[in-house]
Amino acid sequence: MAYRPTEQTRRSAHAKRVAMLASARTLVAEAGFSAATIAAIAEGSGVSVGSVYSYFDNRDTLLAEVFRDSAEHEYAQVATAVDACAYPADRLDALVSTFADRALRGRRLAWSLLFEPVIPAVDAERLRLRRWYRALGADLIADGIAEGTFVEQDPGVASSALLGAISESLVGVLNPDASPLKRDDPDALLATIRAFCFRALGAVPPHEEKKR
Repeated sequence: MAYRPTEQTRRSAHAKRVAMLASARTLVAEAGFSAATIAAIAEGSGVSVGSVYSYFDNRDTLLAEVFRDSAEHEYAQVATAVDACAYPADRLDALVSTFADRALRGRRLAWSLLFEPVIPAVDAERLRLRRWYRALGADLIADGIAEGTFVEQDPGVASSALLGAISESLVGVLNPDASPLKRDDPDALLATIRAFCFRALGAVPPHEEKKR
């Protein structure tokens, strides 16, 4: 007679899988993907190394799922903030401010998601999420061009350039190996990034608009 899992065994299996993913996410958030070894994940979730392999084909598959879940959560926060705004300028401000602010408040995780050298399976997820951000930015830039807020340019290219500028501007402050004494003031850094993004699109930064 074939074995049939009961509702209780299914719940138990699901709980174990969730615990393993939670353990991996904690390791990544605290010390990066390199710290999320199978042994460390198993210890953090209270199971054996063999149990981890019974739920995931390999470490690559597990870490790709961890990256996907974490990155999609961060993207959802940015997209929600952007969608809550009616005008392109406000939507741009929401994209820049939310992305940068969340990165600065979760520096180690942001470094892992944006910059840490990773295995190909994780890098494929990173590239997929970058396309989502590019599309989000391109849509609001296109709307801004249509209404005359931003200067005429290719929305997709402009979006990629802006997102690259935002990310690159955060490298120093997010780098876990950088000295805290050398890190820029977060508020000043965010203000500079916002101003740059608006000027790159031919628009007046919000704080300068209020002075007029």
